Amino acid sequence: MSINSLIFTSLLIGVFSSPDPSYNKPSYGAPPKYKQAEIPHCAKNTTKSWCLEDSEYPHQEVRDALDQHYQSVLAFYKDKLANTDNSVDGLDKLSDEFYLCPSSTEYVRPLRAINVEGKWRTIVNGVESYGIKYTQTARVEECDVVIGAVCPLVPSCYDSKCIQKNIFHRFLVFNPSDYAFPFTIEKFKLPGSCGCAVGAFKP
Repeated sequence: MSINSLIFTSLLIGVFSSPDPSYNKPSYGAPPKYKQAEIPHCAKNTTKSWCLEDSEYPHQEVRDALDQHYQSVLAFYKDKLANTDNSVDGLDKLSDEFYLCPSSTEYVRPLRAINVEGKWRTIVNGVESYGIKYTQTARVEECDVVIGAVCPLVPSCYDSKCIQKNIFHRFLVFNPSDYAFPFTIEKFKLPGSCGCAVGAFKP
């Protein structure tokens, strides 16, 4: 082998066996101080898929992240309000309604909830940044009777049963594991109405 071939081979080995010392991995800042638990503490005090009270809610962490990503997250928030048909922000009273099955209805602002993938998430709610208070409200209606029970206001000559119906909501979520941009819009399934399914007439 000629001297030129040896030099060329050595150069190739050097290129492919050791990284370029001038290359630096991209830095996205320090990891977040707050780490979200898989199951929040507030879930221990409820059988529901959401929490309205949470002593461990990361108010300061959410506020700091909102301040840091103000313009981007505000665009997310406005898009969520404008393109969510079942958004009820601004409403806080229930009109008189007639129900075939007994139910309880309320407007809630969850701090945490289980998304459609079965994971607990931190909902951005009640946190203020640069004069804007981020609130997200959902109308929740739950059956007060056992699911499958006969509809009390339907004549007994018809087969009937009370069923819990759900509705999908889009919420702005704080996700501390993504510290490059810790906000996203995710879907959540919450009880939307208590319906009555009426079957065939029974002679």
